[in-house]
Amino acid sequence: MVKKDKRKTVKVGGKGKATKKSKGSTAKVVSEKATSEKATLISSQIVYQGPLFRIHHDKLIEPGGLHSERDVIRHNGSVVILAIDKSKNKKDPWIVMERQYRHAANQFLWELPAGKMDAGEDPLAAAKRELAEETGYSARKWSPLVEYWASPGFLGETMKVYLAEGLIAGEATPEEDEKIDFRLVKISDVFKMIKKGAIHDGKTLVSVLLYLQMKGRKGKK
Repeated sequence: MVKKDKRKTVKVGGKGKATKKSKGSTAKVVSEKATSEKATLISSQIVYQGPLFRIHHDKLIEPGGLHSERDVIRHNGSVVILAIDKSKNKKDPWIVMERQYRHAANQFLWELPAGKMDAGEDPLAAAKRELAEETGYSARKWSPLVEYWASPGFLGETMKVYLAEGLIAGEATPEEDEKIDFRLVKISDVFKMIKKGAIHDGKTLVSVLLYLQMKGRKGKK
């Protein structure tokens, strides 16, 4: 009697060829391709220049050989701060949340503190500045959580998320056009708001849910 090998195979190279899948090999190949393959830029024209971003009309050849034209909003990038206060409850800490009106969404949104970076600015320095300006808080400990593309179909903006722990209260100094209502909210209550559909801000969803998942994994060890 011959036992069938039930392990999955993954195609590599020519048609019909297959090799046994090794753990982590596929992810490594995908990761290498994602970072090494770039488009060939034929021309790039700035069609709009504003104080926050600029719009480029690009003509290019994509890595697969496709000739295309794209309108892309170029941005210096943004920082997001998941500011955590564990002084009262380490298992269910409080986090700094903001509520402000967003004209593009035509509504008030609950969000984490965030802001754009200046050209050439260090991301961590920007995160510290934005947290202090918007909320008055500073933090004793800073660590990176994740960096992601906000909407890569047309927007060239990355968002770098930092954890800020050991909060120290201070006086907020928001910009003239910023009207921000901020408060400390238990992270469990923020999660309930997410499940109820009360939070629609992408950076807040990404940051809070990733943090809770990572926290849950550590708790299982």
